[in-house]
Amino acid sequence: MSSAPDPTHPLLPLGYDDGWAALLPPGTAPARVTTVHRGACDVVAADGPRRLAVDRSTGEPATGDWCAVAGDRPAALLPRRTCLVRSSVSGRSHTQVLAANVDTVVVVLALDDRPALSRVERFLTLAWESGARPLLALSKADLVADPAPVLRDVAVAAPGVDVVPVSAETGAGLDALRAALTGTVVLIGSSGAGKSTLANALLGTERFATGDVRAVDGKGRHTTVHRELAVLGDGLCLVDTPGLRSVGVAGGEEGLERVFADLDEFAVDCRFSDCGHRAEPGCAVLAAIEAGLLSARRLDSYRTLVREQQHFEARTDARLRAERLRAWKVVAKQQRAHRPRP
Repeated sequence: MSSAPDPTHPLLPLGYDDGWAALLPPGTAPARVTTVHRGACDVVAADGPRRLAVDRSTGEPATGDWCAVAGDRPAALLPRRTCLVRSSVSGRSHTQVLAANVDTVVVVLALDDRPALSRVERFLTLAWESGARPLLALSKADLVADPAPVLRDVAVAAPGVDVVPVSAETGAGLDALRAALTGTVVLIGSSGAGKSTLANALLGTERFATGDVRAVDGKGRHTTVHRELAVLGDGLCLVDTPGLRSVGVAGGEEGLERVFADLDEFAVDCRFSDCGHRAEPGCAVLAAIEAGLLSARRLDSYRTLVREQQHFEARTDARLRAERLRAWKVVAKQQRAHRPRP
C-alpha cells in the first residue's frame, strides 16, 4: 500500500496529497502532467521535470493529470477528480479534454468587448459540468470608464458565480481574484480576452506568450498554442489554455441546471411537469417573462444549449452503435474464417 506524502514531498506545490498517494500502484512514482505533445508529455516528478513517451493503452493524458510512472513511461493515469471537457467543434461526437483535476475554472472575458451573455452562459455551463468551481474574470477593466452596467448584466447570466473585474495592466482586482482561487486553476476564454496576460500577472513573471488584438475585428491570435501547467505558489497551480473560438457543450445537464437556476425556480410552478415553456397553459416561465422577472433571451439561450446537448447525445449514441456493429462484423468474420469446411 502506498504511504501518504510527507510534509516535505517535492510534489506538494503541484497538489499532491494523501488521496493521490493512496491510488499509486506498487512500484510506481507519482508525476503530474504539465504539457501534452504528440506522442509524449512533459511531467514533473519528485526528481524534477522530464519528458515521457505516451503509451495510449494506459489512457490519453491531459494537462493536469496525475500519473504513476515506472521507468521512462507512465504506467497508469490516476482517476480524475474533475475534468473540463468540450465537445468537438466539427459536429462529430468526440470530446476534447481541456484540463484535468482542476479546482477552479476561471472564465476570462474582456470587459471592454462587452461580453455576449449567451457566451458567458456557454462557458459557465462547461465550467460547472467539469465538477470544479467556476469564477468569472472580466479582464481589461482599465479600458472601461463605467463597468457597472456590464457587471449587472453579466451577474444575471452567472447566478452563484463570483464576478471579478480585473486589469493586468494596472493590477486592479488582482488581489481579489487571487484570493478567490483554490487548488489547481485553469483559465479559459476567447482569443484576445487576455488570459495569458492575466496568467503572467498572477505568476509575477512573463511565463506565457502574449499578443495584441487585431484592430480590424477585435479578435486575438492564438498566442498560447498548448495547455501548460505552472506553479502559482501558496498552494495554487495555474493552467493557461489556447483561446476557444467555438465552445461545444458535451453532456451539460448539471451545468445547465447551475447556470439557469433562476429559470428552474420558475419552472417548478409550471402546470405540467414536462412543460416546454413555449405555449403551454399554466407555464410559470412564460408568466415570469411577461412579468419582467425573467428575460426571453435567457430562455432562448437555455433552449439553444439544451438542443446542442441533445444533438451531442444522439451523435454519441449513433457512434457507439456503429462501433459495436464494426466490432461484431470483425468477430463474425473471424468465426467464419475458423469454421470447419463441410
